[in-house]
Amino acid sequence: MFSRRSTLAFMAGGVAAGAVPGRLHAASPGLSMTDLRGSIDAGEHGLTPGGREQSRKLGELLARAARESVPLFLPPGNYEVSNIDLPDGARITGVAGASRIVHSGGGYLFRASGASRIELSNLVIDGASKRLGEEVGALIHMRGVKEILLGNCEITGSQKSDIQLEACGGRIENCRISGAAEYGLYAVESSGLSIIGNTVSDCGNGGILVHRRTKGVDGTMVSGNRLSRIGASYGGTGQYGNAVNIYRADNVMVSGNHISDAAFSAIRANAASNVQIANNQCFGSGETAIYSEFGFEGALVTGNLVDGAANGISVVNFNEGGRLAVISGNLIRNISASGPYIHDSVGFGIGISAEADTAVTGNVIENVPKWGMLVGWGPYLRNLAVTGNIVRRAKVGCAVSVAEGAGKALITGNLFDEVLDGAVIGYRWHDAATRELAAGPSSFSHLTIEGNRTG
Repeated sequence: MFSRRSTLAFMAGGVAAGAVPGRLHAASPGLSMTDLRGSIDAGEHGLTPGGREQSRKLGELLARAARESVPLFLPPGNYEVSNIDLPDGARITGVAGASRIVHSGGGYLFRASGASRIELSNLVIDGASKRLGEEVGALIHMRGVKEILLGNCEITGSQKSDIQLEACGGRIENCRISGAAEYGLYAVESSGLSIIGNTVSDCGNGGILVHRRTKGVDGTMVSGNRLSRIGASYGGTGQYGNAVNIYRADNVMVSGNHISDAAFSAIRANAASNVQIANNQCFGSGETAIYSEFGFEGALVTGNLVDGAANGISVVNFNEGGRLAVISGNLIRNISASGPYIHDSVGFGIGISAEADTAVTGNVIENVPKWGMLVGWGPYLRNLAVTGNIVRRAKVGCAVSVAEGAGKALITGNLFDEVLDGAVIGYRWHDAATRELAAGPSSFSHLTIEGNRTG
């Protein structure tokens, strides 16, 4: 039988590699001697893998391990359990990919409330598509845990969400999160949470969600994750289907993520002030790839690559208080004119959209069916500087609002090539209202247009 003792011996070099089965040998780098030394071996205390339900025994061993401030080690195998309340200080570890906790159905799988610290590592946590009770939203459901450490785990197969955290801090790191009917990870009212280096895939309505019930400082970091195949089974116009979704959460960083095949946005920030969206790769988004919308002040959108989307980057909704941004150094290409619903406003097929108190600079946009850049919308235009951008292969290089009430815009030093209907054209809402304006000066006092080059 594979136990904590044999694991320690193997890791210390005390046994030959051939003494451990190959699949366990492959999984063992997720463990450390520090993890296991002094731990309680579940197998040595009557918790053995197999087909029978073992919730009571697991609960007893967890309580003992927490009292003694040591981890509980689960040897490889399947452990069918449900309704496990994790005590403060609970730490469970196993052999990555081989120690499997399987939901036996009904109620919940893991739950914790008001704890200082909970740690789960090197485990497979499988919902087995079993029903969850009304009172929980996820296989792992934590409330008020100051520090949750979830590392090198696989969480899969939930009929709701895989992980739900409420008013928690800590780290979710190097986990594989998949197969949730709703969301991979839903975090609300977080405090200093880090979501780093995870793989999130095949989730029904969202990947990583960072929300607050009322707008306020959150500070979550979402970095270095790989997200793919995020659906929108509930439909809608963007409420669902986003790989990373930030809502009412201020001071959040979304950086260095690799995102593909989201039904709506790769990254969507709604009413999220001081959001930084930097150095992400976004492929095959069904709607706007990167969105900062509604009721925000402060958005930094820099260094992102967007290839394939219905719109590239939108930093908009000045009518709802959306303002103050930098959109710089992004590469946007292969935008589509069609999206997942009938758009009743600007439509699809746009590279970059911006409206108020924003610098749009140093971006490269290629292969856009409608407008390379949209500067303002109707009267919703104030203090836009559009400088040093390259737009190639678009119907119109830059559409700028000349509707009554539109504010100031500076459009200078941009390069436009292969723009079929013009480089810089004034629009009143949907309708073109001017001749070519790229050469400047224009007859519109709110516009400064000069130094642009056309192909």
